[in-house]
Amino acid sequence: MPAAALKPKPTRKPLPTQSTAQHPVLLDLPYAPMEKRPLPPGRPREWYITHNRRLKAMRLAIALLDSGVLMPNQAHNDTIRSTAQTIGVHSPSDTTCHMVRAFMRYSR
Repeated sequence: MPAAALKPKPTRKPLPTQSTAQHPVLLDLPYAPMEKRPLPPGRPREWYITHNRRLKAMRLAIALLDSGVLMPNQAHNDTIRSTAQTIGVHSPSDTTCHMVRAFMRYSR
């Protein structure tokens, strides 16, 4: 057996892994909302009401998910309404609160 085969190979020290406990995690900066465009004309009034309700429910569902409310059964009407107040949205109706929970159910 050659002498080179008997020498132990130098071991490399493993590279350190980054730990979130030692280094703060940089969160994304608040995004800039998309430029608003006018809604299409000529639709029935009910369409505009439903459209705006869906947008509001989606904003609230995202805010709840970001705040740690991950399950629809955790999102009671008062929780949704306090989140709306936090993000600066008018207090939602019972119908909109139901829609928020539906969005959260389908986001999983």
